[in-house]
Amino acid sequence: MSQSNPNKDPLQQPSLSWRITSSVSMGLTAALCRGFLYGLNTVETVGLDRFLDILDKRENVDKRQRGLITVSNHISVMDDPIMWGILPLRYAFNPSNHRWGLGAHDICYKTKLLGSFFYSGQVLPTHRLNYSPHGGPFQPTMSQAIQLLSSQPSTPPAPAASEHPDDVPDPFTSGDLTYTTNGADRYPAPARYARNRLGWVHVFPEGCVHQHPDMYVRYFKWGVSRLILETDPAPDVLALFVDGTQRVMPEDRGPPRFLPRFPVRFRVAFGEPQDADRAFGDLRARWKDLVRRHGRRRRHDENREPATPLAAGELTDELKYGDEAVRLRVEVARRVRDEVMKVRRSMGYPDEKEPGLELAETWAREPKKDRFKSSVDDSLVNKKD
Repeated sequence: MSQSNPNKDPLQQPSLSWRITSSVSMGLTAALCRGFLYGLNTVETVGLDRFLDILDKRENVDKRQRGLITVSNHISVMDDPIMWGILPLRYAFNPSNHRWGLGAHDICYKTKLLGSFFYSGQVLPTHRLNYSPHGGPFQPTMSQAIQLLSSQPSTPPAPAASEHPDDVPDPFTSGDLTYTTNGADRYPAPARYARNRLGWVHVFPEGCVHQHPDMYVRYFKWGVSRLILETDPAPDVLALFVDGTQRVMPEDRGPPRFLPRFPVRFRVAFGEPQDADRAFGDLRARWKDLVRRHGRRRRHDENREPATPLAAGELTDELKYGDEAVRLRVEVARRVRDEVMKVRRSMGYPDEKEPGLELAETWAREPKKDRFKSSVDDSLVNKKD
C-alpha cells in the first residue's frame, strides 16, 4: 500500500493533549490580563464590537474565506498579551480562532520550558537581526506565518539545493511536520494542520518598543509586506492602535522594573478591515508578475528536468533582494502604516510634525544600542525586550 504524501494529506488538527494545553495556556493568560485591565485600570475601546463580529464569523474554520492580519503600534514589552485582555474569555479558550504572534527567539525561547509556554500560546519563534544571523524577513517562521494565513498546503517537489549554504530548510519544501529556525532547533509546524489554515496573525511592524509622548510611529519593516503579498488568497488586513501599555511598563521606570504600573487609562481602537485585493491589489498583481518571471528554482545541473515552481513562502534571490521586490515591500509597508495612522488620528492624536518618519533611512542615524533615547523624535526605544 502506498503511503500518502503529508503535503497532500495534511493532518486536520494537533493532538487532543496539545489542544488542551494551548487552550488552558491562552485562556489563563487572557484571564490574568483581563483581570488586570478591568480590575486595576480604566479601559476604553473603539470598534471592539465590530472586531468581535469579525471573529464570530471566523469561528467555523470550514467557512472561512480569508486569513486575517492585524497590525498595531508597539509601545510596551507587555503589549501582547495585555492588549488581548479586552476580548471576552470565550475567545481566549478557543485557540483556533485566536491570534498567532511573532515572539523574539532570544527571549521567548531561551529555555525549553519558556519555549513550550510561548508555543502553546501561539507565539512563533522569530529571530531578530540585532541578536541573531538567522533574523530578517526571509526566515522560516515567516513562511509559517504565510502558510497559516493561506488556504491550501503547498505541494512542492523535493527541494533543490539552496542558493546559500546558511539557508535553513523550509518545512513546506520537505513535507516535514516540524521545522527549524536555525538548523539546530526543531518546532512543530502549525500550518501543517488544516484547522490552522486561513488563520489570524498579529504583527508589530515597528519591530521594537517605541514610546513617544504624542504616540509617533516608526517605519514599518518588511515582514508584514511578505504576509500581504505572498498569502493566497489575499488576507483581510485590520489596523488597530493601542495607548496605555507605555504607562504600564514605561521605559524610564525605576526598580523593580519587572512590575507593571497601575492604574492607567488603557485605550484600543480598531479600524475597518481592509480587503487586501482592493487595498493592495495593484501591488499584489505586480508581485505575481514578478513571481512568474523569477519564481522557479534554478537547477545546478542543466541536463536535469526544467526548473520547478517555488513552494509558498520560498523565494529566489531575485524575489528577496531584487530592486522591484524591494520597492513592492517598501510600498506595502508604507500603506499598512498609513492605515494604522488613520486609527491613531481617530483617537485624537495630532499629525506627526517630523517629516519622513515612515522611511527606514530616517531612523538609520539612531545608535546601535539596546535601549536609548532616539535622536530622530526623542522617543524612548527598546530593541532588546
